Amino acid sequence: MALPDFNFLLATDSYKITHYKQYPPNVNKIYSYFECRCRKGSQFSEVVFFGLQYLLKKYLTGPVVTEGKIQEAKLFYQMHFKEAVFDEEGWRKVLETMLVQMWYPITVATISREFKKTLAKHLKATSGSLEGLDLKLHDFGYRGVSSQESAALGGAAHLVNFCSTDTVAGLVMAQRYYSCPMAGFSIPAAEHSTIISWGRSREKEAFERVLDQFSTGPVSVVSDSYDIFNACKHIWGDKLKKRVMERSQDSCLVIRPDSGDPAETLIEVIKILEECFGCSLNSAGYKVLPSYLRIIQGDGIDLSSVDEILQKLSDEGWSAENVFFGCGSALLQKLNRDTLSCAFKCSYVETNGKGMDVYKQPVTDPSKGSKRGRLSLRRNSDGFLETIERGAGKPEEDLLVTVFENGSLVQEYSLEEIRKNARLQEEELNPTLHNHEQELLHNHIINGIH
Repeated sequence: MALPDFNFLLATDSYKITHYKQYPPNVNKIYSYFECRCRKGSQFSEVVFFGLQYLLKKYLTGPVVTEGKIQEAKLFYQMHFKEAVFDEEGWRKVLETMLVQMWYPITVATISREFKKTLAKHLKATSGSLEGLDLKLHDFGYRGVSSQESAALGGAAHLVNFCSTDTVAGLVMAQRYYSCPMAGFSIPAAEHSTIISWGRSREKEAFERVLDQFSTGPVSVVSDSYDIFNACKHIWGDKLKKRVMERSQDSCLVIRPDSGDPAETLIEVIKILEECFGCSLNSAGYKVLPSYLRIIQGDGIDLSSVDEILQKLSDEGWSAENVFFGCGSALLQKLNRDTLSCAFKCSYVETNGKGMDVYKQPVTDPSKGSKRGRLSLRRNSDGFLETIERGAGKPEEDLLVTVFENGSLVQEYSLEEIRKNARLQEEELNPTLHNHEQELLHNHIINGIH
């Protein structure tokens, strides 16, 4: 049920309140759609749709408009505009603004999936397997977002693709709104305060304390409080070497660098660890540290740097198995509605029962042109999803599903179902096949098929 203290009539851009006065007289139906517009040269060729069910459940299910809320809105907008503009009698049931906010979870889920593609490519190439892929990117973004709700939406969106997170709000949202008891996992980890509180001269004791307190199960220790290279060579690789080697794959030590150039620092760290602990070759011929020892890089991580780091590791003969990544602001915060060009547009109206296809086509920016008429979605002969405009689609081919009607949620999806729909396809794991698919998709886009 919708939150009782939430007034849906106030969840809008101000100017929306005045639009009912601007439509042609006797308009009785407005048909609109939401999309992520494809732009030539865009970084993203596909998107992951996620988050609508949360918005519907939290804000729209059940009685959302009461006489009290109508009167509250009437007074509010009278004060805000300094004139009577609120449509007290004919207020429409759904406002556009809230649905446009779908851009955030969609964008996070899409970026997260792009990370997964990159990680899968390197993991497969340097190990011959995708084992552990779902844990390769850890969500570090909780503290960097603008609100608790952003953390929940963004954190849950990341969990569509991975099972590794420190953003508790995302886990709670997945549990409450997507029927997933526990969508992600974490491990005990040190932060700088738990290390430097021992003093610089007792860094070894700080590390040892962590090992003592978490003797079973994996544990992560940030090790750059003073000198990451000294810590790896002389503390982990010498003074505590025996303690580290006593651990197992199921209780491995994960060393975390957190400063410096990500690629250069990580490569230097892994070379030091090789000198101290040795390594072996996997079935693909790449080097792997002992199973009780791994690295997590969480500083300076984005789509570009992850690819660069893994490529440099590969060039040095190292498998992607050795490294996990953490990502914060680049995953949950360094993005906006324009990242995927998300838009909500009207495409069809009815006046006195007569329908008309409508659209916008700005001469100054053709990429902002909108679709026309009633729409349907189908999968074409090349396997791509495409939108059919002007009511020309065949009902039996239409993949669009009604999920919300007259205040009720009529179709629910579990996180497990969404994860299945968003899983990587075989062609995305094969660079040659994927490049061919991308070329086909590009041709569809520039030819106006979306």
